Amino acid sequence: MKRFGIKYIIKILSFSIYFSIFISFPVYSKPVIPFGFSPKYNPRIMYQLYQPFVDYLSEHTPYQFEINLSRVYEEMIDRLGRGEVVIVSCGPASYIKAREKYAVRPILRALSRDGNPYYRGIIAVREDSSIRHLQDLKGKRFAFGQAWSTAGHILPEYYLLKARVRLSDLKHYSFLRHHDSVAVAVLQGQFDAGAVKDIIAYKYQKEGLRFIFATDPISTVPIVVRNDAPGELVESVKSALLKLNPQLPAHQKKMAHWDEEFKYGFTEASDADYDSIRKILKEISPDRNVTGRIQD
Repeated sequence: MKRFGIKYIIKILSFSIYFSIFISFPVYSKPVIPFGFSPKYNPRIMYQLYQPFVDYLSEHTPYQFEINLSRVYEEMIDRLGRGEVVIVSCGPASYIKAREKYAVRPILRALSRDGNPYYRGIIAVREDSSIRHLQDLKGKRFAFGQAWSTAGHILPEYYLLKARVRLSDLKHYSFLRHHDSVAVAVLQGQFDAGAVKDIIAYKYQKEGLRFIFATDPISTVPIVVRNDAPGELVESVKSALLKLNPQLPAHQKKMAHWDEEFKYGFTEASDADYDSIRKILKEISPDRNVTGRIQD
């Protein structure tokens, strides 16, 4: 028994030495900062598109950034409010919701392909659909994004109401978890129409998606921090992102694998940039009771 015990101890020590030499776990010399992201895509795609972004920030700031994902938009807002994260990327409506509840502020907003800090929401149908106008959606099946998605729900419902189409006028509607899910569901015939942000609409246009309506331009997604976030953290992130110039080949290469929403650079943001969405939210409150739950 003694020999067995000695042999067992030797094996354990051998494995311990092996793991300590050959298996390395990340040990950071810089403070680790979780960077929160709202669920624009499924988790696999989120990591694929945003890991290069946070790696760039880790390389060009005194901090080590790690991706922090949420399943629903409201969850990331509350994590920011509780201080579990101090910096996030979220939609305009989500930022406004966070601002109403917590001490937060936008520091940057993304630039679009044309160099302007604006984007549009798109309502789309299949290419072979007979639907041509918003009024034609009465009695049809409609796919929204999540309730607090600006382009996926807030804007489309607002413009439907302006066209005198209420949710009760639709045959059926659902809230899907991701913009891609909405586009695919429409293309597969599960819904007659759906609402997505413009970059997703363009992505699926060649697959047979046809646009019937585009919203007025709205401010692009902000990067938001808590008011008590360390000043050095805020300034280092701003400096790293504002110096990016998509016209320079070296910078284009760095951003080549980033999300389409982030790969054209950034500009400074202020709370006033989102006043137009505030006005819309006074008419469209995602907190009110609406029929339907998020579908995966």
